Amino acid sequence: MKQSEGKVTLVTGATRGIGKGIAIGLAEAGATVYITGRSLEESQVGNGISGSLKETATAVESAGGICIPVQVDHSDDEQVRLLFERIQDEQGHLDLLVNNVYSGVQALKDAYAKPFWDGEPKMWDACNNVGLRSHYVASVYAARMMTQRQQGLICTISSWGGMSYIFGVPYGAGKAACDRASADMAVELKPYNVASLSIWPGIVGTEHISQLATEMGESDATDQRSLSIKSRYNWETPLLTGRVIAALAADPTVMKRTGRVQIVAELAQHYGLVDSNGDRPVSLRSLRFLLPSALPALTRYAGLIPNIKVPWSLLLLKALSSPQI
Repeated sequence: MKQSEGKVTLVTGATRGIGKGIAIGLAEAGATVYITGRSLEESQVGNGISGSLKETATAVESAGGICIPVQVDHSDDEQVRLLFERIQDEQGHLDLLVNNVYSGVQALKDAYAKPFWDGEPKMWDACNNVGLRSHYVASVYAARMMTQRQQGLICTISSWGGMSYIFGVPYGAGKAACDRASADMAVELKPYNVASLSIWPGIVGTEHISQLATEMGESDATDQRSLSIKSRYNWETPLLTGRVIAALAADPTVMKRTGRVQIVAELAQHYGLVDSNGDRPVSLRSLRFLLPSALPALTRYAGLIPNIKVPWSLLLLKALSSPQI
């Protein structure tokens, strides 16, 4: 029996990218996977990038899972409410919610390397409406179902941008808020045996990030923040996040992790998981990542660098110079 056989799961924003990889990872574990997105049929999102619920459903079923695609616009609360009502009617319960849907990728690409004042205020909404806000709305409805059965797991996809500067002000503020929301939800959900985790993938080679790396490689950009993207060093595929979340959902001790940030690469090491190519990327706080990122010439010798994680306390001294109390 597969580890997630019989589990009912929901992945929001699964037409492409990390969401699609998560859905496939859950399918490998035998789960029933509901997926949401705005495009049922193939659609272009710009620059030749496409994706659809039907494409993801085909991949999920090929991986051994049961897939139920539902066309949902997560900026519409009523559509989200009806989604959870449908899951309740069809399945009677929900074991796992993965808050992944995000509409800000193209806006972030368009605004890359520009200061926030050179953009329009609507950039905030592009990053945090279908993102931070939609995660909260979905969590409300999921928690209503899970607390009744006193079991469940809510995973919110966040990023290292919640701790240090990556893609600009609206992005970082939104990811930090995702982390805080996950932690605070965990406090209120803990008495009901429902876990809430914030998940930090590493540098994931999604369709958009891969295209961004290609564009950076063709430019003369020398921004230090872009080096890891341009070099594609230590990249993860979306599937690794899916395999890690499937392992979390099957872990009987997952409540010990509730309320905390969980790093995909570190969980992969803990659970003995590998990526689709058989590799196991290291955490972005590992010396094996940090040293080659600072000195690219060391990349060819990365295997000789110890996979030692830098303590959070040291990272925070550098990354969080503000706010100060």
